[in-house]
Amino acid sequence: MLIPATVLTGFLGAGKTTLLKRVLSEDHGHKIAIIENEFGEENIDNDILVSDTKEHIVQMSNGCVCCTIREDLRTTLQELAEKKRKGELDFDRVVIETTGLADPGPVAQTFFMDDEIAESFLLDSVLTLVDAKHAAQTLNDRQEARRQIGFADQIFISKSELVSKDELEALQHRLKHMNPRAPQHIVHFGEIGIDKVFDLRGFNLNTTLEIDPDFLNEGHDHHHHDGEHCDHPSHAHDHHGDHDHVPGHGHGHHHHHDDDVKSFVFKADRPLDPAKLEDFLGAIVNIYGPRMLRYKGVLHMKGTERKVIFQGVHQLMGSDLGQPWEKNEKRMSKMVFIGIDLPRDIFTQGLEQCLC
Repeated sequence: MLIPATVLTGFLGAGKTTLLKRVLSEDHGHKIAIIENEFGEENIDNDILVSDTKEHIVQMSNGCVCCTIREDLRTTLQELAEKKRKGELDFDRVVIETTGLADPGPVAQTFFMDDEIAESFLLDSVLTLVDAKHAAQTLNDRQEARRQIGFADQIFISKSELVSKDELEALQHRLKHMNPRAPQHIVHFGEIGIDKVFDLRGFNLNTTLEIDPDFLNEGHDHHHHDGEHCDHPSHAHDHHGDHDHVPGHGHGHHHHHDDDVKSFVFKADRPLDPAKLEDFLGAIVNIYGPRMLRYKGVLHMKGTERKVIFQGVHQLMGSDLGQPWEKNEKRMSKMVFIGIDLPRDIFTQGLEQCLC
């Protein structure tokens, strides 16, 4: 049995520690190993975590264990897996808390690239916590924060009670443009149902690609959608102090369509040619891989009666055969790409040339 791993990321002060404490103290029957990426002010309190250098792993009363990364993530994961095999530690899942401004990409890639890690662990999902109060400014100022949104399988918005309804709606709309595939949940003081945290299977190659169709068809053509031609008020150029404006802050004019993390969707009814698609995706990943955060698709491929599922993180891409197409089901390909300033026209034209 592979050990499921969850990556918890998010802005500084967004409440990652509150959420972790809740996960650790709740009686949910899960035995969790928590890996902390650093010791900072945001640390879990010392009564939970011993910050003595010699003390690498701390066993807790409810069967959870905590450890801190002072070296490579890979080494820590291998060490945990070995202790579990030997019966020295008992846990059934791992949560990795990254630093406030870390890029979750390399953490996610560790689970795919390293054969030894892949033999013991399965990456379940990337969760991103967003602080509603400071989100607009953080997203304007910090690319790392925008990348964390692009990577998320699930987004938790904390501190929503500190902002107006309009501000919250504008933030949710903005996040949805950056990442339409991640459901958003508003949470209070870290109160999140465990079912929203574990076993999300964000990296499973499953046959569903949940993207809200109404969102993607806000009166635009089918191929793509991002902030550039959206008439939602949060995109409007309102110079009378719109709700994204931070007083005394030079980036007040940054609206969503200026976010460098964007998503777009490609849809097609005609089947795709497998060889052409493989060549094209290989070339794209080679050139734009570092800027491609997450991408996923359910494909209608020539030569198979089954759906083809593919997904990737940066330069790493995998595909698998899914369920057979149902008799009365409309066969179509649907892909979502989330990345930093990806040239949508190049992707769209290239994919269109892969159609039969």
